[in-house]
Amino acid sequence: MTEVHGSRDRGRDETEDERADRRWSELIQEVRVAQTGVQILFGFLLTVVFTPRYDNLPQTEKTIYIVTVVLGAAATGALIGPVSFHRIVAGRRIKPAAVEWASRLTVVGLILLLATMTAALLLILRVATHDEYVPWLVGCVVLWYLLCWFALPAWIRRRHAGD
Repeated sequence: MTEVHGSRDRGRDETEDERADRRWSELIQEVRVAQTGVQILFGFLLTVVFTPRYDNLPQTEKTIYIVTVVLGAAATGALIGPVSFHRIVAGRRIKPAAVEWASRLTVVGLILLLATMTAALLLILRVATHDEYVPWLVGCVVLWYLLCWFALPAWIRRRHAGD
């Protein structure tokens, strides 16, 4: 007979190792989506510096660009990290801990992705238009990201915590 561990996985009849295997599979599927997005965005960002228009950008936009590229690189590293994390610890019988740390790394990657997308949007809108509404547009998009990525899932989690 298997034992149910932890309140997060209530209702599942699985061992700690089975739960770790399931959570790892779920995590990898989630990371694939985020990895694809961040890699496409990062690849695009890397090309901007080689365009003729880059040299004509004001220093503020160049600074935003550099920050955006660094954030994109950090997000890429964090979102690819769970794969190498798993590979390095595979076979060591520490999968539950590995899943927990890979999950944390994924959340860090999502936060860095949010920052990268925010900075990229700020840069694009500043170059496209110099209107004073740019910060408001960026702020609204950031609020949307926060709602979709963090607030709504947290609300649902709290709302159904007793189920």
